[in-house]
Amino acid sequence: MFKKALPLIAMLAVVSLVLTACPTAGGPSEILIGINAPMTGDIPKVGEGTKYAAEIAVDEINSAGGLEVGGKKYKIKTIIEDNESTAEGSTAAATKLITQDNVLIMVGAQASKQAIPAGQVANDNECPMISPWSTNPRTTKDRPWVFRGCFLDPFQGPVDAKFAMEELGAKKAAVLYDVASDYPKGLAEEFKKAFETMGGEVVAFETFTTKDKDFSAQLTKIKAAGPDVLFVPQYYDEVPLIVKQARELGITVPILGSDSWGSAELMKLCGDPCKGSFFSTHYAAAGAKGKTKEFIDKYKEKYGYVPDDVGALTYDVMHIAFQAIQDCGKLTGDLKADRKCVRDALAKIKNFDGITGKMTFTEEGDPLKCAVIVKINDAGEFEFYKSACPEGME
Repeated sequence: MFKKALPLIAMLAVVSLVLTACPTAGGPSEILIGINAPMTGDIPKVGEGTKYAAEIAVDEINSAGGLEVGGKKYKIKTIIEDNESTAEGSTAAATKLITQDNVLIMVGAQASKQAIPAGQVANDNECPMISPWSTNPRTTKDRPWVFRGCFLDPFQGPVDAKFAMEELGAKKAAVLYDVASDYPKGLAEEFKKAFETMGGEVVAFETFTTKDKDFSAQLTKIKAAGPDVLFVPQYYDEVPLIVKQARELGITVPILGSDSWGSAELMKLCGDPCKGSFFSTHYAAAGAKGKTKEFIDKYKEKYGYVPDDVGALTYDVMHIAFQAIQDCGKLTGDLKADRKCVRDALAKIKNFDGITGKMTFTEEGDPLKCAVIVKINDAGEFEFYKSACPEGME
């Protein structure tokens, strides 16, 4: 009988050794942070910038021995899931990170069309989420577990409208946007509402659908309407096609964009036609100083190019996550309780001094922060032009 028990005893011993050698996720030696990013699909440069900026932030912490929480140091480990630049992919990525990988907090998704469905998953599963780049109000609306590191469209739209009117002298505006995508649709509507409230006239409000490549019909109507400015709140991969076709059709008025223009790929794809244009965004790399410049230098040295606003925002959001985890004071190992602690700590962050500016979170999970207007100069650089801040902020 004793001999029959030996194999069972041996097996149990092996299992015990394996469990001892491999601590469970979120255990005593590491903190898991999920990254929901578009590594493939329409905007892979956004995924790349997300990954690279997160790597820099994590390396800073881990090279110093880890993140200190309650007198104990934890190594940070990220798990990156490709959302394939789709809503369905983002939902699947969020579900896996939260329910299978058991991350403490999720960073991303980035684009609003992926962040809105991912936010629903995070909120339903009571896991804190921070989107670095999603400006659509629906991302955080009625979702106490969801936060963001950027300003919102109801703020950005009026910023662009005011700039068009006051700086560009526009009395008549045209808008061209993708009606099937949450981000451009919401921002186009906010711009139109603000421009008209300020006394301007939107003489053309033209739409297209995702994946369209020929905008000649819409641009012909826009040219005939005689606007003073053309507002194009589209992603960096679509802007070059629109701008080039507009110029070829003889549209010479200033073209104004939004924060989705701010990719390092924009000028490679667009070239001279985009020079002289303006767009609202979160930071300007050209002429940056202090810790913003330090981040840019690190990024450029390691990856070979200047980080865009996605990278800068992701870097800030990673450090916001680190602060919230530290502010918990202790990690219990009970994932549900620790997630709740991090969520509550996020909601209490005040005057976080990031490389994209200072921010304080509202009860809705949205930061109060300034926008930056950037001009694409003759060298193709994104050059600081002016700031635009909420009332009471400098």
